[in-house]
Amino acid sequence: MKLAFILDPLDHLKAYKDSSVAMLREAAASGHVLFALRQADLILRDGQVIGYAKALQVHADNKNWFTLGQVEAMPLNQFDAVVMRKDPPFDTEYLYTTHLLDLAQSHGARVFNRPAALRDFNEKLAIARFPQFTAPTLVTRRAFHLKAFLAEHGDVILKPLDGMGGAGIFRVRRDDANVNVIIETLTQLETRTVMAQRYIPEIVHGDKRILLIDGEPLPYALARIPAEGETRGNLAAGGRGVAQPLSARDLEIASTIGAALRELGLFLVGLDVIGDYLTEINVTSPTGFVEITQQTGFNVAGAFVDALERKCAA
Repeated sequence: MKLAFILDPLDHLKAYKDSSVAMLREAAASGHVLFALRQADLILRDGQVIGYAKALQVHADNKNWFTLGQVEAMPLNQFDAVVMRKDPPFDTEYLYTTHLLDLAQSHGARVFNRPAALRDFNEKLAIARFPQFTAPTLVTRRAFHLKAFLAEHGDVILKPLDGMGGAGIFRVRRDDANVNVIIETLTQLETRTVMAQRYIPEIVHGDKRILLIDGEPLPYALARIPAEGETRGNLAAGGRGVAQPLSARDLEIASTIGAALRELGLFLVGLDVIGDYLTEINVTSPTGFVEITQQTGFNVAGAFVDALERKCAA
């Protein structure tokens, strides 16, 4: 197959641990032809969405892991699949990209994940679709409501709706002397909507990343265990990733949600689960491929490429 990947700058990717690089290497090993694009490489002209793509060869050397060919202008519907792997933030440029990909899809391009689903699923707010699996949660920009939520639960997590990698996340207790300034900072004086969730003590055992591929959960999660003195388990915030089999509760959450998300065109999803509670649904560029594969021997990138092949064949 001819596969196009929309990515961040290739020289910014850490090849030894990046899930996109793992996908690319596995796809190349399976004989597929690869192309790389940036968001800025997409244009709309005469009703056709065209990608200014470069042929991509991948190598085992993590320092010099790729070689790019010359730019080729190709309508996106000429690829067998277009894989959107641009990291957040989900800003206006990301939004415009999903609109272009929507148009390409209407002309026959196969885009993973489905562009409209990327728009519809804010990675924090999407958990509201599945309240049976969530801890007490509040979404607001009003300080009054945030303080009332804190007074009720005593220990809460506050986070922006557009962050990634644990950026901007605060744990706040009822007696915290900095409550007012934290709320003012996060909400930018009540001009920015944020999420509050009751603190889940099981975070000490890890923030579990459960991967879904075409609605099916992989058998292992990556529990991201916070560093000493840290609340956040995100690997970008110093957390330690430990692969572990799914628990019965993990499987219940993943199987229920996976079936619903597959119908919406979300091919690759990363669920975040702390204890028994769903905390986020990651749809833009879920990670954890390399760590799970290295620790368990389960080839996550292989499962992704196999499922992509089946999807395109269907």
